[in-house]
Amino acid sequence: MSVLEIKNLQVSVVTDAGNKEILKGVDLTIKSGETHAIMGPNGSGKSTLAYSIAGHPKYIITGGSVTLDGADVLEMSVDERAKAGLFLAMQYPVEVPGVSVSNFLRTAVTAIRGEAPKVRTWVGEVKEAMAALNIDTAFSERNVNEGFSGGEKKRHEILQMELLKPKIAILDETDSGLDVDALRIVSEGVNRVKQNSDLGVMLITHYTRILRYIKPDFVHVFANGKIVEEGGPELADKLEEKGYAEYITA
Repeated sequence: MSVLEIKNLQVSVVTDAGNKEILKGVDLTIKSGETHAIMGPNGSGKSTLAYSIAGHPKYIITGGSVTLDGADVLEMSVDERAKAGLFLAMQYPVEVPGVSVSNFLRTAVTAIRGEAPKVRTWVGEVKEAMAALNIDTAFSERNVNEGFSGGEKKRHEILQMELLKPKIAILDETDSGLDVDALRIVSEGVNRVKQNSDLGVMLITHYTRILRYIKPDFVHVFANGKIVEEGGPELADKLEEKGYAEYITA
């Protein structure tokens, strides 16, 4: 069983006025097979948490620790974090002109597994995963995220997750910009990966609609750079009814 453990994490960013503290002591533990929904208003620090764990250079760790199975994540390079089993699906995936989806996926999987997958096995693996996500096979020859719709970008992220087989996946507003059909397909993809592995999930979202498809075990409310309330799925129902006003003014 894998465990991602975050203790008293404090993170700042550099601004024209100096360092600005974003995360003010975050404590969170995610174990294999668990789904944790991170919910909160805009600007509360949810995405900062995701990118800090992944190793984005914009964010400065000023205190606390992040470990994966006891190993110090903060001492790892970005690629070492991926090899250790961390995966980040970004809210706004970037375009990679000149690199096809097929080449990107095979290169990424080779880096994670330590050896190139056998061609015949690999082709079948990719086709099966693409079919499950309702992705046309011609998609693999397009350049990564170039001209992709919002739904295509998010499905591509889940395709990566399915092929890379991480221990812990951080999904940053995967539901953003998706219509009902695309949301269902993407959610089914996440659920399928969870059913076929011990994947632990940190699901960052503003809204409860994705939680109708991906059922959380735990819900954490983020406000002012820290977790201010925790509970089960019933907490998401409370947020759906009452919103975040009480946390913003707290």
